[in-house]
Amino acid sequence: MKLRYIGESFGLDSLTDGNVYKATEENSMYCVIDDSGEDYLYSKENPAPLDGSSKGGKWEVIS
Repeated sequence: MKLRYIGESFGLDSLTDGNVYKATEENSMYCVIDDSGEDYLYSKENPAPLDGSSKGGKWEVIS
């Protein structure tokens, strides 16, 4: 599937506002290939860094 991240960009290699990412669903989370080119698990409801350095955002399902 493809997801658009909408929210505050965080990290140099994490999620950027408005970018579209390839993802799969895994255990009630999204496994997303982020800006680093690696796949990481992100919350479906509020993708944000675990250290609380950003308020995060939301996903828009593209396809």
